[in-house]
Amino acid sequence: MARPDQNQVLRRLPIVVGALGGTLLFINRITTPLLSESQSRADALGVILSALLILTGLLWQRIQPKSPEVVTLIGEEGFDLVEQLPEAVQIELAWASHLLLTNTATRSVVVYYDGTVLLRRGVLGPKETLVPGNIVQRILDKQKPVYLVNLSIYPGRIEFDYLPPNTQGVICQPLGDRGVLILGAHAPRSYTQQDEAWITGIAEKVGDSLSRLLPPAPAQPPSKP
Repeated sequence: MARPDQNQVLRRLPIVVGALGGTLLFINRITTPLLSESQSRADALGVILSALLILTGLLWQRIQPKSPEVVTLIGEEGFDLVEQLPEAVQIELAWASHLLLTNTATRSVVVYYDGTVLLRRGVLGPKETLVPGNIVQRILDKQKPVYLVNLSIYPGRIEFDYLPPNTQGVICQPLGDRGVLILGAHAPRSYTQQDEAWITGIAEKVGDSLSRLLPPAPAQPPSKP
């Protein structure tokens, strides 16, 4: 469902007033049998003012764009957390996901770490597993975030099949070099620069905690021939 635009009437008001004023001036002009010089000057001034009002309204339409359309994501609300995790890790992930879901446009959260989905929360997608696609793999390799402002226009959207199918925007934030925090939004272009900075801070905090509390598994020595 689209969110109502409360400024729509305000943006259109100058156009309506300008058009109404121009119409009344025209009617007055054609119904006046004898025009005086003062009336002609007044009519010219009225036409100019009406044109300026219409122009102002058109500029407002461009300067104050409509709010992005909000949708209801398809899926069931849920909270899946790996039970074998240490209690401190569970608390950390629960805290971070709660903040993201209640303070941003995020409606679906996935935490992928060391090849495992540790957490899914919010509106759950149809798949419980995550196979890193090109985008997620690039984040793991380079530790740089990716913000897909309008997921529907990106060919790579097919790799996010573990999010609700009508997810509108996605932020993928690295958790160090071992994981990715994936956020699904219910509207395109819904994250502000302040949101992005705040999400980066949360991801850095979570990544640091996970790296300390979940040490990587020791590398297996090569087998002897």
